[in-house]
Amino acid sequence: MRLKRIKKAGVLLSLMLMFMLGITSYADKDTDIDKLKESISEKEDELDDLKNEKNQLQKSRTNIQVIINSLKGKKQELAAIVTELDGQVEEIQGKIDELREMITVKEAEIQTTIENLEKAENTAAEQYAAMKKRICFMYERGDDMYMELLFSATSFADMLNKADYIQQLSDYDKRKLEEYRLIVENVKLTKQLLEEEKEVLNETKAAAEEEEENLNALIDEKEKQIVAYDAQIAEDEKAIKEYDAEIADQNRLIAAVEAQIAADRAALSESERTHYNGGKFALPAPQYTRVSDEYGMRMHPTLHVEKLHNGIDLAAPAGSPIVAAYDGKVVAAGYSSSMGNYCMIDHGDDLYTIYMHASAISVSTGTKVTKGQRIGSVGSTGRSTGNHLHFGVRLNGKYVNPRNYISL
Repeated sequence: MRLKRIKKAGVLLSLMLMFMLGITSYADKDTDIDKLKESISEKEDELDDLKNEKNQLQKSRTNIQVIINSLKGKKQELAAIVTELDGQVEEIQGKIDELREMITVKEAEIQTTIENLEKAENTAAEQYAAMKKRICFMYERGDDMYMELLFSATSFADMLNKADYIQQLSDYDKRKLEEYRLIVENVKLTKQLLEEEKEVLNETKAAAEEEEENLNALIDEKEKQIVAYDAQIAEDEKAIKEYDAEIADQNRLIAAVEAQIAADRAALSESERTHYNGGKFALPAPQYTRVSDEYGMRMHPTLHVEKLHNGIDLAAPAGSPIVAAYDGKVVAAGYSSSMGNYCMIDHGDDLYTIYMHASAISVSTGTKVTKGQRIGSVGSTGRSTGNHLHFGVRLNGKYVNPRNYISL
């Protein structure tokens, strides 16, 4: 009889050891409870941050009507109105660029959260399966297993060891239950985080669309101001003189830059000087090829008199890229009320290219650029009535037809 009990106890002990080994293998795969708590805390903080970010997006929209109303009742010269509106255009364009970057970042974050959610759900499924096995085992064996294990002890020390095993099993069950609860909570928070991120993404896209509408409304308002101003004095000699004065100022500014470059070049040896090698220019607005206005004498659209158009206009939407037509060095980058945001590049041998009316210029004076490198974004700053790039070419101090250097 005693031999039978010993054999039975041996079988139970073997089962217990096998189960303990099974516990060890599961434990190797289990997520650490402290890490789970840390992950849950981080997700709760992220949810708060996302809610604040969404609220901030809603509050930071541009109030276009306030800007337009601020101009009413002011007796300003056209140049002052254009400069004021262009400042707002540049600010809104900056907001749009930031929002587009946020959209890209948020889409990447959402993809990461989806991957994290999938991992968390897989972990929860594995944990649930392990717990089912454990519960099934406990149901089949019941409390008798623990009693039999204790009664099979051959000595007091052996009984203490078996009692320690039983305590470890009990602690293990409690820890696995707590771990499963935390895993389920982590999955729930990850799902909430994903939904909140999607809401922030939608809010960011809506903000970008609204700011683009604001930008177009502001450009339309500026066009109305220019057209109204020009129409009022179109038949007046003052309008023509004012236009001629603006072009003269523009030409003086450009000529001064060229004179300075010529003086600097005179101090260089022949080997140190930059030379144009005769290559074809890249299209400065590469995504759009429609020429809306050619180089040469034309009827001015608002003055209704013949004037020289000293470049070509490339129709393109706001924010589309402006690139350097050829290798060279930026010798001027700034703003004027006639040219708007502009850039001037020296290609050597008294050959220059000029890019006008940009919403923003992304290079500065002294920057060396290569053919096709982005230098700014298309806009409608300065004396302009719509989004386009005015592209000019100067050779030996005079404007020449850009089509001599570029294929369209």
